[in-house]
Amino acid sequence: MNSEKYNVSGMTCAACSLAIEKSVSKLDGIGEVKVNLITNTMEVVYDNAQLDSDAIIKAVEKAGYGAEMSIDEIKVEIEQKHQEEKLAFEKRLKISLLFTVPLLYITMGHMLGLPLPEWMSMHEAPLTFGVLQLLLTMPVVYMGRSFYTVGFKTLWKRYPNMDSLIAIGTSAAILYGLFALSQILIGTIQHDMALTMLYVNDLYFESAAVILTLITVGKYLESRAKAKTSDAIKKLIDLSPQTALLFKEGKTYEIDIKDVKVDDILVVKPGATIPVDGMIIEGESAIDESMLTGESIPVSKGIGEQVIGASLNKSGYFKMKAERVGNNTMLSQIIKLVQEAQGKKAPIAKIADQISSIFVPAVLGLALLGFIVWVLLGYSFVFSMSIAITILVISCPCALGLATPTAIMVGTGKGAEYGILIKGGVALENTHLIDTVVLDKTGTITEGKPTVTDVISYEIPENDLLQIVASIEEKSEHPLAEGIIRFADEKGISLIEVPEFESLSGLGLSAQIKDSKWLIGNEALMNQNKISMDHYREAFDQLTSMGKTPMFIAKEHELTGIIGMMDVPKPNSEEAIHALMAAGIDVIMLTGDHKKTAESIQRQLGIPKAYAEVFPHEKAKVVEKLMSEGRKVAMVGDGINDSPALALADIGIAIGNGTDIAIESADIVLMKSDLRDVVTAIELSRKTIRNIKQNLFWAFFYNVLGIPVAAGVFYLSFGFKLNPMFAAAAMSLSSFTVVMNALRLRGFKPEKHYRSGASTKVYETYSFRDEVQNQVLSENAPIAHDEDKRDDQEQNESKLELKTDLELKTNETRIKNEIKIQEDNEMKKEMLIEGMSCGHCKMRVEKALNGLEGVENAEVALEEKKAFVTLSSDVDDVILKTAVEEAGYEVVEVK
Repeated sequence: MNSEKYNVSGMTCAACSLAIEKSVSKLDGIGEVKVNLITNTMEVVYDNAQLDSDAIIKAVEKAGYGAEMSIDEIKVEIEQKHQEEKLAFEKRLKISLLFTVPLLYITMGHMLGLPLPEWMSMHEAPLTFGVLQLLLTMPVVYMGRSFYTVGFKTLWKRYPNMDSLIAIGTSAAILYGLFALSQILIGTIQHDMALTMLYVNDLYFESAAVILTLITVGKYLESRAKAKTSDAIKKLIDLSPQTALLFKEGKTYEIDIKDVKVDDILVVKPGATIPVDGMIIEGESAIDESMLTGESIPVSKGIGEQVIGASLNKSGYFKMKAERVGNNTMLSQIIKLVQEAQGKKAPIAKIADQISSIFVPAVLGLALLGFIVWVLLGYSFVFSMSIAITILVISCPCALGLATPTAIMVGTGKGAEYGILIKGGVALENTHLIDTVVLDKTGTITEGKPTVTDVISYEIPENDLLQIVASIEEKSEHPLAEGIIRFADEKGISLIEVPEFESLSGLGLSAQIKDSKWLIGNEALMNQNKISMDHYREAFDQLTSMGKTPMFIAKEHELTGIIGMMDVPKPNSEEAIHALMAAGIDVIMLTGDHKKTAESIQRQLGIPKAYAEVFPHEKAKVVEKLMSEGRKVAMVGDGINDSPALALADIGIAIGNGTDIAIESADIVLMKSDLRDVVTAIELSRKTIRNIKQNLFWAFFYNVLGIPVAAGVFYLSFGFKLNPMFAAAAMSLSSFTVVMNALRLRGFKPEKHYRSGASTKVYETYSFRDEVQNQVLSENAPIAHDEDKRDDQEQNESKLELKTDLELKTNETRIKNEIKIQEDNEMKKEMLIEGMSCGHCKMRVEKALNGLEGVENAEVALEEKKAFVTLSSDVDDVILKTAVEEAGYEVVEVK
């Protein structure tokens, strides 16, 4: 009996729980059903020989409710399913080998000069010789009985498959063997030694046994391969902690993770794994979310910020309120996506099924034709039957059934390992066809939040101006306020008290600080208060020309400075865009912002083409236009406004930190929110499809090559005829080759992409508003800057002397950033370490390195056998090497 726990949804009263218990109890094999209305769970005890979890879930759904297995049960089911399958094939293989080996000894031992007792010798006791073969063959046939039940059933329904070939081939061999044995019996009774010896060499029992045994070897290897392809799911499940610390009535209690409820207050200590998804309500910490998002740098989080279950609390003690528990956590959703992806069938798999449906009848026809031809040529029934059996056996493309699903399962599992969740084989397959990638700007290419880029002040020191502005903006709820406060915090500027504050709708803010009135806002606010902007007009024009948002700051009717803000590109966007273009993929940007902002981002990142001023519903129109041109389009976005375009595109790719609607609309989800993963997804798709095509080749190679030999083409000229046993060996070899080839995908690693130095010369920026007015959306749409205008603009810009404070500050910031990047690169080291094999090894090496003076942070990538060390001061390589070696591991290289 098996016991499982399910999460049940839709129950509202005791009658609901009774209805579910009644529905499930009707199933055959049910031992006990307990439904808990309070916890919304159901525990079922059942006979897994008669029933499975899918049938139980369907019974709950039939009653009008929803049910799904808990994470722990999913893991148990995966492990149990694969363990049971593996044990079943292992048992079948052992029993088959137990009877096949002596059978081969009896039938072929004499060919190798091996001794055989006279009482079972083919010459001295032919009847005993034949009966022993039959007795040894029957257990093997019984162990492989599933081939016959499935094979003949599909053949009867006119949908023959690989099992049909196995069933027909081995049945033909056994039936002929029984016929031959009957002739030996007649010859023995009648003392007709000629008749007896005529058939004693044509017993094909061993052929049937060996064929079934070799196929069982392939099935056993397949069961092991399936277990390996589910490693990604099991690794994800293992991330979830088993217990949580519940804070209740001033005390802390350790409870099982299954017992955590929504709104529970949980305590998370330094070094502990966060139990469920929720929000920090007290304290702050640095959270390592790399196991889910791939982001290696811990994220600082405080009160009101979201934390993800299964991520690691690096430092700090905090309390959190549970918001998503059980199967609703992000980890659970990821597991579901991976499971669904590995269970869906790709179009290329359907093609394989279609090939099989044609190939099987064709082979049956060839076998029948071979039999008839050799009979007409005057050869014996035995010889002709042998030819037919050999054709049936060698033609059986068992590997065809493994070619696609094995590669799809490995490919989707590998994607999950890199934080790329692919929703099924269809998405994985279609991604390799992509030739155009359309990128949403805000939140996809850019950070999605305003960032301070320029602070211009002639009379007040920059930090003093920032302190005033940030202190006033702290009381505002405007989106720009967050960027200013964040920028001031990064510079270590403390805020001061603002006694009087007023929000001016559509204009900005007004505040009173130390007997002075301050105004912060747009140009309209300055004009309304008759504040002259002449001194800052040049800086204002340059900011707006670069697509930045200028914010004016005035004190007592005098303009004192401008702050420029912009939604800046993500650090890896430029590298990703250049990598896509290097792969021969067209890159197009979509944004609702005005053309100047689009042009600014275009020129920063080298994007050749952009559509600006696009409303949400119009994004889908742009995608539709591109698809109508015959392009294979991938849409990448993160917001609700992107969901129509995501759903319409050939492949929709959602950013992991985007909205739930965007994620639901997409075919692929990038958990790391890194555009470089778009390139990785395309690479993975291309390699998976290449792997599938290789598998299909190997699935047929041995078979097609062997059919002419099996049909006896070379018999008349060279006297060569293929034995059915060798045909079975060739068939099984193709299955083995396919499985091993698919598992090569486990070694997939994304290529490292570096920004190319070449910049794009021609930029096309289409205003969607202009195009709609002109009713034109074609390649002839007006281009924002033709070559002549661009040349004039560049000449005018070259005449401007870079003497303004804005330009000086921009150059100064750029130089500082370049120096900082160079210093950061010099303060990082990579160590190649041998001997690490588990999580404990990882912890020991990290502890040894982090304990050294001058080491700011050390992290180990176990699979790569590398340690990545960030230094706060120079540390000699010998010191690093010694620390690791004292921990018990070998350092191969430090660079």
